[in-house]
Amino acid sequence: MAKNILICDDAAFMRMMIKDILTKNGYNVAGEAENGAKAVEKYKEVSPDLVLMDITMPEMDGIQALKEIRKADAGAKVIMCSAMGQQAMVIESIQAGAKDFIVKPFQQDRVLEAVKKVVG
Repeated sequence: MAKNILICDDAAFMRMMIKDILTKNGYNVAGEAENGAKAVEKYKEVSPDLVLMDITMPEMDGIQALKEIRKADAGAKVIMCSAMGQQAMVIESIQAGAKDFIVKPFQQDRVLEAVKKVVG
């Protein structure tokens, strides 16, 4: 059965790119969110197998959203994505419970490798 994935990024073209990579490779996009607050709402609504979460977003950033999602579901699987490959953000994400970290602009192979590693 295809894994359900929630894509969260404030840039529509980024969501589209990720969706394209995932659907072409047999994954199901369960939903999309353009900020952290919507991501938390959507997560509760669709209970995805995995969340691909941007860090820098309006309203609520990805790290805060990650913490909220993990509060609601301790078993939540989240992969962070960000153009800012800053060490501190990577560390903060992992400490908050992220399973992996992808740096933008990402390569299709890297996205798929991370997704397979986390949800198979």
